[in-house]
Amino acid sequence: MIYITGDTHGSFGKFYIRDHWTKDDIVIILGDVGINYFGDERDRNLKIKLSKLPMTLFCIHGNHEMRPFSTKCPYELIDYRGGKAYIEKEFPNLIFAKDGEIYDFDGKSCMVMGGAYSVDKYYRLENNKRWYKDEQPSETIKKRCQRHLNKVGWKVDIVLSHTCPIRYMPKEMFIPMIDQSTVDNSTEIWLGELEFTLNYKKWYCGHYHTDKSIDKMRFMFMDIIKLGEYIWE
Repeated sequence: MIYITGDTHGSFGKFYIRDHWTKDDIVIILGDVGINYFGDERDRNLKIKLSKLPMTLFCIHGNHEMRPFSTKCPYELIDYRGGKAYIEKEFPNLIFAKDGEIYDFDGKSCMVMGGAYSVDKYYRLENNKRWYKDEQPSETIKKRCQRHLNKVGWKVDIVLSHTCPIRYMPKEMFIPMIDQSTVDNSTEIWLGELEFTLNYKKWYCGHYHTDKSIDKMRFMFMDIIKLGEYIWE
């Protein structure tokens, strides 16, 4: 089976309370996975622990972690389900999506776009915490995404992203002490432009730490559901 869930931030307890995983299961994590967060031995120790899980984790890039190609880890770019993905040979069950690729999951075409702006950017910088300059998709990534969508006539079954199109931003989840005028919503604006043009059935995103549905948009955090569940035909 293929499952989907929201941000884990390096904590995977919700996976251990389920006891029916198999080696054929795939769990898609919608960003802020937390596997490449520290850039040191702590990341490796977590990967060793996760390598013992029976299922495969398909990880989308969030804003609170490094991109695979920005780490010092020996990632390789491989062919995976019709697209390209990053993998370390030592940890074959930990697969990282390449932004802008379109993958085939059980016959469903799934476009992936990770990244977002960290609203806690200045807090992190002021308190010597980690912040990553390439947290949002670059113009190169956006153009690659658009090229792939051109090839499929701007039609996919599912979109898998970290953040959401701007018109769906859940304002009830905004952090009260953050001045929203300081927040860079350029990724959400761009995703909004894609969403306006794209022919899709379902869109899943994380980032906002909430579980809810609105229109064809499904926000994921703690829930673990089957990919395509509640899809609109």
